Amino acid sequence: MSVDQKGVIDVLTRSRDTGDVTLTISDHLDWAQPLEHIALLQAKIDAYLRFIASGQVWERCPDALNKGIIILVAFRCPPPEGDVQEFLAAAGEKVEAAGYGFEYKVFELGPLPNWKSKTSRAE
Repeated sequence: MSVDQKGVIDVLTRSRDTGDVTLTISDHLDWAQPLEHIALLQAKIDAYLRFIASGQVWERCPDALNKGIIILVAFRCPPPEGDVQEFLAAAGEKVEAAGYGFEYKVFELGPLPNWKSKTSRAE
């Protein structure tokens, strides 16, 4: 699930503290083609807004009625300055005007942990 699958909610989580719902867009793309990337992101944000407006979010989380909703974009690559930052500001204003929160964060991939499995064998 990712930004290029506009008909899919990538991640839906609930805050244990507040009960708020966070709908996360998983954006793994780089910014080599920013206009195409922005178009994908805009389509995904619009799909999330339709998901909320249709009431489907309440079907998935009925006990979250009257709780806050946040759309979070989780980027793998930091969004560049200029047009992309302007787009994100405008997207945030649009989402907030609809009554929801908007955030974005960069999640950098680090080295994978060296997991060692432990097995026991009866001898």
